[in-house]
Amino acid sequence: MGRTKVNLEFIANDTKRNTTYMKRKKSLLKNTEELSTLCGIEACAIVYGLNDVEPEVWPSESGVQNVVQKFRSIPQWQQSMNMANQKSFVEKSIMKGNEKVRKLAEDNKKKEMSMLMFECFNTGMVQPYSNMNMADLNVLSSVIDQNLEDISKRLEMYHTQTDTSALQLQIQTSAIQPQLQTLTYNPGIQATTLEEMAELWLQV
Repeated sequence: MGRTKVNLEFIANDTKRNTTYMKRKKSLLKNTEELSTLCGIEACAIVYGLNDVEPEVWPSESGVQNVVQKFRSIPQWQQSMNMANQKSFVEKSIMKGNEKVRKLAEDNKKKEMSMLMFECFNTGMVQPYSNMNMADLNVLSSVIDQNLEDISKRLEMYHTQTDTSALQLQIQTSAIQPQLQTLTYNPGIQATTLEEMAELWLQV
């Protein structure tokens, strides 16, 4: 069973927040060590809590200084390529949320117009809502066109399958008919064994 999704927001409870801090800090330092070992790269971690007298670092102070010095020697534009701060993170989250809301609104509008379309079919009358605007009518038109296209595809598929089945049946019937022969009844002939019956069949 997977862990439940955690909301990325400030934890108001002091005890719970401190417990989470200790667990996440330990996990962060461990993951940094594993990343450096498995991938053979230079990495460091600096964690400075509100109640910490000194920051906790990995692998050591000298190791952190070496990594930071190499990072500072990189041109400014390269340093900022993959960096993110709280503001950019929140902005991206807001953009993703707005896009998700927009898609949900489009889906809901299509479902609403589909219900209206089927209601018109059932009643035999076109009775659009009084609060519908031009955008709603365009969505309704798009929904109707899409349904008509789906119906045309299904009809085409049905006719294709029907024609194929009829052709197969015709081929099978044509192949069987030349093999059908009528055995003429002759009262004077009496067959006593299966072998004699087969010979009589071949003679006809």
